[in-house]
Amino acid sequence: MKTIVICSGGLDSVSLAHKVAAEHHLIGLVSFDYGQRHRKELDFAAACAARLGVPHHVIDITAIGAHLTGSALTDNVEVPDGHYAEETMKATVVPNRNAIMLAIAFGLAAAQKADAVAVAVHGGDHFIYPDCRPGFIDAFQQMQNHALDGYASVSLYAPYVNISKADIVADGAKNGTPFAETWSCYKGGMRHCGRCGTCVERREAFHLAGVDDPTEYDDPDFWVAATAGYSAEEAK
Repeated sequence: MKTIVICSGGLDSVSLAHKVAAEHHLIGLVSFDYGQRHRKELDFAAACAARLGVPHHVIDITAIGAHLTGSALTDNVEVPDGHYAEETMKATVVPNRNAIMLAIAFGLAAAQKADAVAVAVHGGDHFIYPDCRPGFIDAFQQMQNHALDGYASVSLYAPYVNISKADIVADGAKNGTPFAETWSCYKGGMRHCGRCGTCVERREAFHLAGVDDPTEYDDPDFWVAATAGYSAEEAK
């Protein structure tokens, strides 16, 4: 299955790229510059493509992103600290982001005669992000079946959609993902902050998976208090 992976440079999408390279036929990575708070994650996506020996397409949609206002990922809005299941994390929603990116990626896949587009949405995303839920994935596939009818047949491959981030860490370890060569932190400092939702989730995932976390955090112990009272199942 010739597959293009949407790769942000984060732990999930880089693990997915390594999974596809091991199990299918990876033909390229596609990343999006949508005017996010920082772009260093794109460097990690480029490094992943180079490591796996495939082309890396960076698509500039900053003109679109400039209109998707109100998110801590695109505007001058403070990135909240804490667990993903907290109400404050809704500040990190970029409206319709995945639908926009997937529509572009499907067009690219059809043009390149690819069989599938792979995306690394996972169970831990369900609480906050509506465009990461199974219903969205299924509906998007149906929409694309109509959009490309008679021209191309492209599948949406989302193997992590019903599993936890800890499961992704375990799968990434199995496929040799170099976790130190991934970037998750929303704040974009010299090191992972250890306090934002995605840092807390990352640190917790390694702990639950029983895999050594090579990440350097400014606050490596914050996750313990932040995850108290929550479970991976709650976040689904």
